[in-house]
Amino acid sequence: QVQLVESGGGLVQAGGSLRLSCAASGLTFSSVAMGWFRQAPGKEREFVAAINWDGARRYYVDSVKGRFAISRENAKNTVWLEMNSLKPEDTALYYCAAGRGGDADTTARTFDYWGQGTLVTVSS
Repeated sequence: QVQLVESGGGLVQAGGSLRLSCAASGLTFSSVAMGWFRQAPGKEREFVAAINWDGARRYYVDSVKGRFAISRENAKNTVWLEMNSLKPEDTALYYCAAGRGGDADTTARTFDYWGQGTLVTVSS
């Protein structure tokens, strides 16, 4: 059974930083792309960042480029999202997702497994 468990969310002031973690089990982690998505209250889920199986390629939504960084360590079955210079509009439930294959994509339909989410709240 595949499990993705996110952690690291919380309340932070604008301009602050958080590091989200996602621990994966039940899948061949080193063979799949991983991604982060978020859903703000009243809004649709949106892509945030993705990384391919070996970390060689990374993708970001324009609104977080230069502020967020996705990384992974296959030996630990873990993917992280480092978030800096946080803004109130980054407030959302952040989800970790495991891809169908090794190549990263920005669309939710290419991710087969999802975590329960970790809440990030950025105060102004």
